[in-house]
Amino acid sequence: MAQGRVTETYFSDLLVEGSTWEVAAEGYQFTDAACADADGNFYFTDTKGTNVFRISLDGKVSPFLGNAAGVSGLKFGPDGRLYGCQGRQKRVIAFDREGNISVLATNVEPNDLVVTAKGGVYFTETGKKQVEFIEPNGEVRVVDKGINAPNGLTLSTDQQTLAVSDYGGRNVWTFRVEPDGSLSDKEPYMTMRTPEEGKSAGGDGMTTDTAGRYYVCTAVGLQVFDPTGRLCGVMPKPQAKGLTNAGFGGAKLEYLYITCGDKVYRRKTTAHGALFFTK
Repeated sequence: MAQGRVTETYFSDLLVEGSTWEVAAEGYQFTDAACADADGNFYFTDTKGTNVFRISLDGKVSPFLGNAAGVSGLKFGPDGRLYGCQGRQKRVIAFDREGNISVLATNVEPNDLVVTAKGGVYFTETGKKQVEFIEPNGEVRVVDKGINAPNGLTLSTDQQTLAVSDYGGRNVWTFRVEPDGSLSDKEPYMTMRTPEEGKSAGGDGMTTDTAGRYYVCTAVGLQVFDPTGRLCGVMPKPQAKGLTNAGFGGAKLEYLYITCGDKVYRRKTTAHGALFFTK
């Protein structure tokens, strides 16, 4: 799909007047794994450490779970568990409410994941150029191969479309989600801006809002696409460090959070984040 024209009017409707990126948490090495719970508390990790951190509705930051070394992707599931990618340990895991770990997949190198309302888990293995699916019954299978460097992923609001960013290319790929979790109708649906002609966009973590817009972390900033795949604008990074993941938090999921280098930032929007596990 064509890249489309960038419209500043769009952003004037999306962003609250006077709102800019503000530091929500700092003092880490490499932040990642953005997600929220049903109440709007926001969670992230320092991939160089061992904790999952929580930013509560009043803005206070505190450790939430330990024993989470190297977690690069986090999402809550419909069973109340917190699902995570542990690439260095070569496994996908889930934490229960007491912090106990269940191992869902082994001998994999997961990068990021998303959990459906039915309890299925899609995750990317960037090095193997594939997307895999963990069924609610625990079966693990490859559902796509061939994206150059599949990285971040998210769902459409109706959960009938899976979107996967390519860290080593220019496209965000979309798939139709079939009833059994398999994927069909693969398409390079969104075209990301790149830092230079001929360079990759560095597509990383993704999130979705309730209006069906897709937010994609890239080398040039947070790129926003409408449901038709049209690029509507780019929010520049607040600092010249890697932009790894994005998610919404707050009482109405109205704050857009990003993990960027050693800090977590947020800004208030008129949008509201989509939580797939609450469907």
